[in-house]
Amino acid sequence: MARIAGVDLPRDKRVEIALTYIYGIGLSRSQEILEKAGVNADIRVKDLSDSDVASLRTAVDTYQVEGDLRRWEAMNIKRLMDIGCYRGRRHRLGLPVRGQRTRTNSRTRRSGKRTVAGKKKPPKK
Repeated sequence: MARIAGVDLPRDKRVEIALTYIYGIGLSRSQEILEKAGVNADIRVKDLSDSDVASLRTAVDTYQVEGDLRRWEAMNIKRLMDIGCYRGRRHRLGLPVRGQRTRTNSRTRRSGKRTVAGKKKPPKK
């Protein structure tokens, strides 16, 4: 079992796809890492040698992934909320941040703030 950056990679997938299970690594970055580490992208995770896993681990360590990346994103959002800018206020209110309309859409972002019109409540006993 290959464990890189605190994540167990799925054994039966190609290495190229398995690396995308790490938060902060997409397909293009996965391909970059494999090229840097000198590992064939078509090999399955279960077929990797220990030296391949070690080279992948060192290549992944050059990027900000998993906990560090999550912490960095949370700090950026917290900074926006602290300075009270428009984007920070939208984050604080739980509304869409990037200019989307809220009159009809954004059901998931506004979850629980409003009810659907016409829905009847059960009678109280």
